[in-house]
Amino acid sequence: MNPRADTSAKSTGLAPRPSRQRLDKWLWAARFYKTRSLAAQAIDAGHVRADGTRVKPAHFVRVSERISVRKSGFVWEVEVTALSDRRGGAADAALLYRETVQSIEAREQALQQRKAALAAETRFSGRPTKRERRKLEDFLNEP
Repeated sequence: MNPRADTSAKSTGLAPRPSRQRLDKWLWAARFYKTRSLAAQAIDAGHVRADGTRVKPAHFVRVSERISVRKSGFVWEVEVTALSDRRGGAADAALLYRETVQSIEAREQALQQRKAALAAETRFSGRPTKRERRKLEDFLNEP
């Protein structure tokens, strides 16, 4: 065989698509975490589960596997649709997974609850004025 006629992926410069990938690397490529070490810490802390079971950062992810990611009080339930060795932009990262309908609804509901809690929370704008202080003292001194 002629060595110059080799048309494998190695000679063309294109890397073959992997059939599996480390979980921490996939989470980094899918832009769930900014660094692989942050992804590994989240996995070790139990914030990431694969098919409902707790895993290690070196767990190999495969296409169609379900991943659960808990971050900032929200839970993402996603299905892996592709693997990538590189971290691309947000549009590229969105192609690596598909979020379940139940996950989207649950996150939206949690967001609405957070907004309602913030709206109900009383906010003070600093020190009371003289008039506000007198009203407060009158209210507190009522029999």
